[in-house]
Amino acid sequence: MAQSHPHVLFVALATHGHFNPGLHLANILSHGGVYVTFATSSSVRHRLPKLPSSPNLSFSFFSDGQDDGFKLGNDVVPFLSQFERQASIAIRQTILKSKANGKPFSFVVYSLLTPWMADVACSFHLPSALFWNQSAAVFAIYYHFFNGYKDVIGNAFSHPSIQIHLPGLPLLNSKQLPSLCNPANSNAFVLKLYETHFHVIKQEPHLKILINTFDDLEHDALRAISVDLIPIGPVLPSLSFFHPTNSMDLKPYIGWLNSKPKSSVVYVSFGSIAAVSTAQLEEIARGLLDSKRPFLWVMRKTSDGDEGDLVSCREELAAKGKIVTWCSQLEVLLHPSIGCFLTHCGWNSSLESVACGVSVVAFPQWTDQSTNARIIEESSKNGVRLRMNDDGIVERGEIKKCLDLVMGDGVEGESLRRNALKWKDLANLATTKGGSSNVNVSVFLDFVCNGGNRKEYLSKMSFNNLCLDLNPV
Repeated sequence: MAQSHPHVLFVALATHGHFNPGLHLANILSHGGVYVTFATSSSVRHRLPKLPSSPNLSFSFFSDGQDDGFKLGNDVVPFLSQFERQASIAIRQTILKSKANGKPFSFVVYSLLTPWMADVACSFHLPSALFWNQSAAVFAIYYHFFNGYKDVIGNAFSHPSIQIHLPGLPLLNSKQLPSLCNPANSNAFVLKLYETHFHVIKQEPHLKILINTFDDLEHDALRAISVDLIPIGPVLPSLSFFHPTNSMDLKPYIGWLNSKPKSSVVYVSFGSIAAVSTAQLEEIARGLLDSKRPFLWVMRKTSDGDEGDLVSCREELAAKGKIVTWCSQLEVLLHPSIGCFLTHCGWNSSLESVACGVSVVAFPQWTDQSTNARIIEESSKNGVRLRMNDDGIVERGEIKKCLDLVMGDGVEGESLRRNALKWKDLANLATTKGGSSNVNVSVFLDFVCNGGNRKEYLSKMSFNNLCLDLNPV
């Protein structure tokens, strides 16, 4: 490795929602004139069928003590605590080894649930940047939460009927706020990690924050606070990353989708972490059957077997749709037979639906997902949100009604589909040569190449003269 090229260390948590966008961003950066070493848990090697191929991208895998990775039902606190302990040791060793081999790191990028990396980078006198893989709106809400608005936000959860105003943001109620802000939140450890980020930002107000969104989608939220947010999204893999190379690699669910009419299939997935109750699974199953539309449903395996074993109508489901334990989501969303996406509204899934032009039926579960559902329903207007009953269950009739609305021939359904296609075009525009996210990545790379020189960075921000392909082969 030539020392003249900057060497970036990129650190990401090994869970899907953090690892995947981090990996794709690392790949993008590696095509921009810097070397990138991507560091994460060794568990990802067992589950990822293909790693990006780039002469400027290498990997540093380490054991975090849980080599099978995070699974549904695991306690998140010991998982994150052990990851921090093991990873901080391994990454310090990686930094020292790389320097000893004549390939020193010159910059560090770290992801959302690794705030301790700011201290690691500082201890080696390395400039760093945060990759925030949630929305700008969520970032702004947390910023206000940790800067004087904790009680105001907490009050919204105590009085669900009220709306609160946070500077630079629209009126919000408790069903549109991140669940971690709820005083009754049981994930205080995770909230503490978020608080650490904002403590770092107070200490380093000019910290670069790369955020997985784009200007047209969150124009106001990106300007709601005086922090250096740099929208670089949607951060997605290139098509060559996941498309089969020949017919022998054709996945069974793709063959099934090929047999369905255009825009006829409901794609159902709730991510890799969200747990759905048995009662709720039954309502989802019945709602899908009542809609009389074909569906592709990702049901994860649990320690007790498939989630589908918990529903009473498994045979009926198998006759009407296709049930899988995993699929290549972006590949599915790009398939012409997909008519809508019934999703938990994780930010990765939300952005993928935007980038693929697919309308959404939003079913948020926890953390940032309620805020993402608000963006979908009220900002981008490419989907509708399901409403729960008094027992916290979304009933089958509500599911059928929303599927009929989104996929039907009515005025509202047509409007949602038209908006979905509009956002697809805007997302593509942002990431192609000369687009807003494209320019932001290029200027950030120039900042890295200048050793994290803020003055040099600001002098170039006004020219927008550097272009990079954000969809590298």
